[in-house]
This record gives sequence, C-alpha cells and structure tokens, in this order.
Amino acid sequence: MSARRRRRGGGREARHALRTARVIEQQPFLTRRLAPTEVLSAEGLELMEHNADTLLEEVGIEIVNFPEALEIYAEGGADVQDARVRFPRGMCREIIGRCAPSSFIQHARNPERSVTIGDPHIVFAPAYGSPFVRDLDGGRRYATIEDFRNFAKLAQMSPALHHGGGTLCEPVDLPVNKRHLDMIRSHIVLHDKPFMSSVTTPDRAQDSVDMAKIVFGEDFVRDNTVLLGLCNANSPMQWDYAMLGSAKVLAENNQCALVTPFIIAGAMSPVTVAATATQTLAEAMAAITFTQLVRPGAPVIMGSFAASMSMLSGAPTFGTPEPALVLYVVSRLAARLGVPFRSGGNLTASKIPDAQAAYESFMTFLPALGAGVNFVLHSAGWLEGGLTMGYEKFVLDADQISMMAKLVGGVDLSENGQAMDPMLANSPGQHHLGSAHTMANFESAFWVSDLSDINSFEQWELEGSLTSIERANAEWKRKLADYEQPHLDEAIRGQLDDWIAVRKAAEPDLGV
Repeated sequence: MSARRRRRGGGREARHALRTARVIEQQPFLTRRLAPTEVLSAEGLELMEHNADTLLEEVGIEIVNFPEALEIYAEGGADVQDARVRFPRGMCREIIGRCAPSSFIQHARNPERSVTIGDPHIVFAPAYGSPFVRDLDGGRRYATIEDFRNFAKLAQMSPALHHGGGTLCEPVDLPVNKRHLDMIRSHIVLHDKPFMSSVTTPDRAQDSVDMAKIVFGEDFVRDNTVLLGLCNANSPMQWDYAMLGSAKVLAENNQCALVTPFIIAGAMSPVTVAATATQTLAEAMAAITFTQLVRPGAPVIMGSFAASMSMLSGAPTFGTPEPALVLYVVSRLAARLGVPFRSGGNLTASKIPDAQAAYESFMTFLPALGAGVNFVLHSAGWLEGGLTMGYEKFVLDADQISMMAKLVGGVDLSENGQAMDPMLANSPGQHHLGSAHTMANFESAFWVSDLSDINSFEQWELEGSLTSIERANAEWKRKLADYEQPHLDEAIRGQLDDWIAVRKAAEPDLGV
C-alpha cells in the first residue's frame, strides 16, 4: 500500500490541479427555475391555515419570562391573559401580509458575496450548533475556538456555500458568556460572506449588532440587513425570553429573525404530518407577528425543522419520508404567507460520514431543493443528529451541494441547449465526440465531482485505494493549507478588537 501511495503523481491530483487552476466565479446564490413540488391541493393548504388559526385563537402561545412581549402583543390586538397570548382569527396573517417583506438582501462585507433571500433564490449555509467535532485523524472530541476558525476558513474556501453560517461549532474552551464575541469576530475576519448573529441571550444578539456596526457602519446597518439570527420556539406552542427577546433586538435594528419551530414529531407535536405542519405554521406566525409589531417591515424568514423519532427509543431520525412531507407542506404555507422559507440541510443520525450518512443526508437535502427552500441551513458538516460537526462530512456535503446549480437551473432551451444544428448535421450511427458543439461545451456540459472516484479499479488501486472519507480528509486539509484571509481594513480590525477587549473586561468569565 505504501508503495502504491508513493507512486501517486497524476490521475486525480493532476485533474484537481487543472480544475483549481482555473478562475472560478462563485455564484453568490442560486436561482431556481424548477417549479416547487406540490403535495397538497389549495384546499388542503387552506385547511392547514384554518387549523393553525384555530390553534392560535383557542390554545394560543405561552410567553416565558418576557413581560414586555406580552405588552407588545396586547397593544397589537391580541388577547393576553397571564402569560398566554391568544390571537383573533386572521390577525397574524393580516399583520404579516401587510408588513413582512417577501425577500431581502443580506449584505456581506464583500458586496460580491451579498445574498438575496426569497423566491426564487436559494442560499446554502453550513451546519450550526454542534458541541463536538470529528475528523478521521482525531475522532470525536469537544469543539474549540480553533475548530470554529477552521470551519470559518472552510466556508470561505467552499464556492458551493453562499453563507458563512452561525455557530459553526460550540467552542467549549471559551467562557459561555463571552465565546460569542470570538465567534462573531471569526466570521468577520476569516471570511467575507454573510453570517449569523448570536442569539443565546438578547444581550448577545445586541453585541452581534454592535460588532456589525463597527464593520459596516452604523448608518448602513440601520438601513440594511447584515445579520440573521436563528430563533427557535419551545415547541409545543411556547416562546421564551432568550429567543423572542433576541428576535426583538434583531427586529429593532432592522436585522433578520429566522423564526423556526424545532419539532420532533411524536414528542413536541402529534405524530402526523398534517398536525406537525399546522403547529409549525401557528408557532411561526406568532413570532413573525411579534417582529412586525416591534418594527413593521423588519426582514424575517419562516423556518421549519421537523424530525421524526424512533417510537422505541425516542431518538430523532433523519432521511425518513414524513419530515420530507412536512417540508413540502410548510414550504407552500410560507409561500402563501408571503415570506422567505428556511429548512435543513444534509441531516443524518450517523456518527461518521458513512453510507448511512450519505443516504439520510440526501433524503433530507433533496426535498429541501424540491420544496423551494430559500435558506438551507445545516447544508454542510452535520453528523450525529447535530451533536457533531465533521470535517470530512463538511467537504463531502459541499461537493454534493456544488451540483445543485445544475439541477435547480432546469433545462436549457436556448439554441445551444436544443443543439439542433449538430443533430441535423450528424449522420445516423455517427458519434458526437468530435463535433464542434461537443468541443465547445465539454468543459461545462456536466457537473464533475471534486471528490468522487470514477476511475478504473486499476487506477484507483494505483492511486492508493482511498475511500471517500480518506479523500475528504485530504481535501479539507488542502483547503486549510491553501486558505488566504480576505482583506479587512486594519483600522476596522483594530476598532473591533478594542471593542471586544472592553466588552470582555466588563464582566467575569462564566461557564468555562
């Protein structure tokens, strides 16, 4: 084996060098030309909407430890009793339809990387929130700030990812009350794509806004969206101070709250698709309405994260048909509501990037494309039900994502796409390998993976008999070795670092 590895010098590595030597323009986002998949009729969707309004009217939403939110809801016309908020039928839909934008631009510090979020566009972002990381060399371990920085660099080096994401992994080597400062700084300094704010407390959301003001300028942030913040409901039918308070901070500052009920069906909602979709819509509408009461016109994204569960163990499961159906339904409900839609991702319960990870990931990723999701979170790196961010999984997922520009672009019906001239000029039985049309299109005709092996068995063996995980291991290391930090004005960097130092000194370390 070692002798075979030493003989490597051409083949895959040569082809990879040729591809990476080209100047490749990264698309800042994709534009979908395929119609979204419909799994319900208009009558079925209207039934979901009616049921969601009934839930909001009769059950309502419980607000935990946030009296100010109760006052805002009451002033907006809701019925508030103690901590329970009930909504007159149609109130939420009317406010959202009147105020919430159907699309918006999230600006990156590199204007060429800014993204448009809303139909018919698609934006891919890495996985979010894992306390562990895994790679082939070191196995599974707690994440550190160095891991976070590595994934920020990999996001910069991955053309298929349009967005830098948020909590790429949880750096448990830093104090809980201060680590968000290092994470946001990493996003600002190490890549120049859009990124997400901290939302673990409203104060940390405000810190994110204040840091963005240093980079973009206070006037620009006031008038433009530069941050997304992921705000999850406490399903069923409950929002708390941390999440709704962070949504308030973002809305006040004209930044985007990504409102996402996080539901494991059977535990946090009834087991059926219709019930889970109905509850998702109700919980999301309540929080979206709140953002519009705080600041009419504030950008917002409606999200859905619905997983099935093992009825034997209670563990969440991925790549199953029921969550895919929820995704198809809720996507259409968001479109009817008139707001952008978010969902996952390349999700799997597998602990390593194996065959299970591949088929579960693809069975959650492909429905997101078919449903017409606008912001695809958890696109790259997700393992172990979200507990682990995988280095090899990250680059394998990014490779898979890279094919989607071809898929969602639909069928080319231009003159070149129809290719009538070469077909009319070609005799029966004559191949097209040397035709002018083939020669003009051969470089871009078909998507080509950077990681898959399509060689003969003999060539594969000669090049080291590497598995996909071994190839991915070499790929993420190559990306980090080739990484170049994008330019950031030194005066801005200095001001940012000074601000962080003062902020860290203002309180003791907690939760290391």
